[in-house]
Amino acid sequence: MSKNLRTYLLLALVLLIWGIIGFKVIHAISKDPEMPMVATQPTLIPKSTEKRDTFELMADYRDPFLGTLPLSKKKTVKRAVQKKPISKRNIVYSGLVSQTGSGNTMYFVSIDGQQHIMSKNEEINGVRLLKGNGQHITVRYDGRSETIVLQ
Repeated sequence: MSKNLRTYLLLALVLLIWGIIGFKVIHAISKDPEMPMVATQPTLIPKSTEKRDTFELMADYRDPFLGTLPLSKKKTVKRAVQKKPISKRNIVYSGLVSQTGSGNTMYFVSIDGQQHIMSKNEEINGVRLLKGNGQHITVRYDGRSETIVLQ
């Protein structure tokens, strides 16, 4: 085959391929007449339900890697633990006094009607003052923390 013949054959093949692609693009873009919509009620046929066959695997064979038999697992009965109701203590935050030269801040706190002056990490009557500022303090008693707002 001569060089010109191969060139013409390849040119014809390229034009054929691009013609097919162009035809498909034009066909996809052009609007086809829509089929008339026919309203039909679909009929629902319920499937019959059958009871499934269940099974359980018994894995009581020797472990191929360890070479041991599995231990029998005892079922433990979990008992509900009754929590003791923790009574909420009557704690009122009244304000604070701080010295300008040192960072020592004292907080006025009333615990069950008795007023105390507390600093951070101080504990009185089982109530520990964790942190505080001018608006609120955080205290910890009976294993729980509580934020008390300035009154």
